[in-house]
Amino acid sequence: MTSPDPLTPRLPSPHQEIRDDRFGRHGLRLLLKRDDLIHPDLVGNKWRKLVPNIAAAQGRALVTFGGAYSNHLRATAAAGRLLGVPTTGVVRGQELADRPLNPSLARCAADGMRLHFVDRPTYRRKTEPDTLAGILRAAGAEGAYVVPEGGSNAEAVRGCRALGVELGGHADVVAVACGTGGTLAGLAAGLPAGRRALGVPVLRGGFLEADVQALQERAFGARSGTWSLDDRFHCGGYARTTPELEVFARDFEQRHGLPVERLYVAKLLYGLVTLAEEGAFARGSTIAAVVTGRPFPEDPDGRPGTPPGLNRPL
Repeated sequence: MTSPDPLTPRLPSPHQEIRDDRFGRHGLRLLLKRDDLIHPDLVGNKWRKLVPNIAAAQGRALVTFGGAYSNHLRATAAAGRLLGVPTTGVVRGQELADRPLNPSLARCAADGMRLHFVDRPTYRRKTEPDTLAGILRAAGAEGAYVVPEGGSNAEAVRGCRALGVELGGHADVVAVACGTGGTLAGLAAGLPAGRRALGVPVLRGGFLEADVQALQERAFGARSGTWSLDDRFHCGGYARTTPELEVFARDFEQRHGLPVERLYVAKLLYGLVTLAEEGAFARGSTIAAVVTGRPFPEDPDGRPGTPPGLNRPL
């Protein structure tokens, strides 16, 4: 994938074997696909999803969407700073307009992103053509290239296909945490025959099966690759964790000396340990877990303090 970014990404990202008895006693190998090391500002799947969209924009300003603690907004703002591309972030929650910016939105603003706050009912209708046109007018972003919430569209899915290609010769099962499903859609399409992809949704609702298939159809014309979802490990929904998950994440960090981002990566790893104990993987298999993000510096535990009750991807 050709990158317009002036800083060279680390691609393919490295994979790292983790020796963990919870896998070893079942005859399994665990690899971490360190997409968190691709780029210091566009971490993990953000690079793979945003760079194709920036290329498609052909120099136009970018507008995108997210909640108050959106990793996607932060990554888009960083991309705009690096490339000199104007960015606008449409933020869910008109009530936030008069409040001090939280660390996530402050980072966006520091990177030059203009923030436009909309009420929640309008935000829910943002994909409707008339509503979207009204939002763009109000934000002064008419003519901008629109990147959807979470960055998942056909361009992003095609960008994530390289992830499957990179891992195809190294793992039997490749697992990734899912918000909007774009990374899974591309990953699965890039894997060779005989390999499969597993998605671990971090949202409740069970809607991702249809969403992933629709993304593949838009990107490739049809469902592609072998993939499935396991909806049991969302811990109550997006930005929610449980005491059990927190104990698991801290234990994993202590065992392996690696920081674990809580909202996606911890749920993925917890799910894989559970599945290994259940005998879901054949002995002799190599399981690769895609590390799609890392804790931000102002949040060493990877928990941005998102208000409870949010259950959509940010």
